[in-house]
Amino acid sequence: MQFKLKKIRSDASFREFFRLHKGKKTSIIVTAKKERFKNLIAYSAINKFLKNKGIHTPKLISQNLKEGIIEIEDFGDKTLLQYIKQSKNKLSFYKKCVDVILKIQKINPTRKIKFGPNKYLNLSNYNLKSLHKESNLFFDWYLEGVIGKKKSLKHKKIIKKELNKIYKKIFFKNKFIVHRDFHVSNIMSTKKKLGIIDTQDAIIGNPVYDLASLIDDVRLKVPIQIKNKIFQYYLNKCSIKKKQISLLKNDFDTLSVQRNLKILGIFYRLFKRDNKSQYLKYLPYTWSLIELRMKNKIFKNLKIMLKNAVNKKIRKKRNFK
Repeated sequence: MQFKLKKIRSDASFREFFRLHKGKKTSIIVTAKKERFKNLIAYSAINKFLKNKGIHTPKLISQNLKEGIIEIEDFGDKTLLQYIKQSKNKLSFYKKCVDVILKIQKINPTRKIKFGPNKYLNLSNYNLKSLHKESNLFFDWYLEGVIGKKKSLKHKKIIKKELNKIYKKIFFKNKFIVHRDFHVSNIMSTKKKLGIIDTQDAIIGNPVYDLASLIDDVRLKVPIQIKNKIFQYYLNKCSIKKKQISLLKNDFDTLSVQRNLKILGIFYRLFKRDNKSQYLKYLPYTWSLIELRMKNKIFKNLKIMLKNAVNKKIRKKRNFK
């Protein structure tokens, strides 16, 4: 049997991916030089846990953790992003994605996921501290990078205080397993099923976090009409009470803003620290998504604060030194 190894896509993590050809069969080799526990052990354990609950995740084939290598099932090289870009009926794909989110939300959340004999991975809980830790990436990397350290410190203090007020108003409890990076580039179309990858950052959190990741995806521009229809489809299929819809929408807008502030920080960090400038092209659209959600009156003060900190010209920039 002939063996052939070919490097494939990289992502925003410390992992590298290779396609292993074994005759007519293929598998994916994942290597990680850093954060091996999260990128290999946690990834395998969460995949297995979700697979046992009916979610289509890559099966672990073999592993050599000392060398920082795992071999997993190959879901192909076409993500849902490519299918949606080519499709005239984008909504049908998004509905299937929402169905997966709802299926994950039916799983009884557990903090302990087994990954070896008497070894357990503890899923953490989204809380005020973790929300701030993520949005701090915006201040520490993006804001400091584009307006300088001295100016950013002044704005950081007042914006963080306002964000704290907004985060405290999140209504729905952290009772659901959240993928945490649920967008169409992490979803594969395989064997007439949707295959879910990049599960290693799963957490217990709010019901609309993954929905916000899907609808307000910085990598794909989706018309507002389709965004609204996806959100409505979720509302129609989840068991929320009518009087709580506005509260759910507030949570959605808050988590979308929080997530996209974090993304501005992560993408700028990838450029500055890791020399991955390809992510800068997404920054202007990330800002437009933040602006879209800040039309909600709960962001009245935050909108002004961010406007004072980062002007329109900077928001539109996709090239930095």
